[in-house]
Amino acid sequence: MNQIKFDGVNPFDAQALKRTMQKAPAFPHFCMDNFFESEFANSIHDAFPSYEDASKIGTSFSAVNEQKKVQVTDSKLFPPPIARLNSMLASTAFLEMLSEITGIPDLLADPGLAGGGIHETNHGGHLDVHVDFNFNEHTALHRRVNLLFYFNKDWSDGYGGVLDLWNKDVTECVGKFAPIFNRAAGFVTSEISWHGVTPVTCPPSTMRKSFAVYYYTKEPPPGWNGEIHSTIFKARPDEYWKGLFAMPAENAVRSIAKGKDTLKQGLKSLLKK
Repeated sequence: MNQIKFDGVNPFDAQALKRTMQKAPAFPHFCMDNFFESEFANSIHDAFPSYEDASKIGTSFSAVNEQKKVQVTDSKLFPPPIARLNSMLASTAFLEMLSEITGIPDLLADPGLAGGGIHETNHGGHLDVHVDFNFNEHTALHRRVNLLFYFNKDWSDGYGGVLDLWNKDVTECVGKFAPIFNRAAGFVTSEISWHGVTPVTCPPSTMRKSFAVYYYTKEPPPGWNGEIHSTIFKARPDEYWKGLFAMPAENAVRSIAKGKDTLKQGLKSLLKK
């Protein structure tokens, strides 16, 4: 037994968790219930802002691939219990433990929480199956691990919002984890770590609440081909029309918008000269 203990976290066997990840189908992943001590978990739950308040200070998503979701990444805006959570997840001791169980040395936290932080999804929201961006251009770091923590009490099976994990061809679901209270899930990010969130069908007054952190390395992952990419989406097997029409249309819009941004930056550079 190799019991690990952090302030506010229930003790767990790091070696057992490592074996779980190594044996997981498709790509290394895990799901663990009762991750935090009850008092800490409840304090985080109670500290979550309302969807309306989060919308005022965070970023909202309304694209085909990701809808009715708000994320707050600025740690200066976190209530004290969530700030405490964020600090613990970025601590040297936690990073060393995470490197041990994932087998990825020298993991680094992201102080800017790009794409992470407080997540709240409203009724009708969803996140299509995807692999994450593989490189943070602002920090010049390679994305390697995702950790997700859920704070939803009395979450019914009929509320959806399930984290679903898929094989490399997105033809077989290899894991389904409901976002129940005090549950942690995590996985090694790669070119085959396909995952998404099924449609959220909870009542409009009930939000899907989670906290996400992503970890990086200075060195690229083994076998990296040098290609930098943003988030890549794929349709689930039962989403034929979305994969055939809606997703290509969304990608076209994003490409046009990215081209405009690149053109603007180029013009600004020329004008400065």
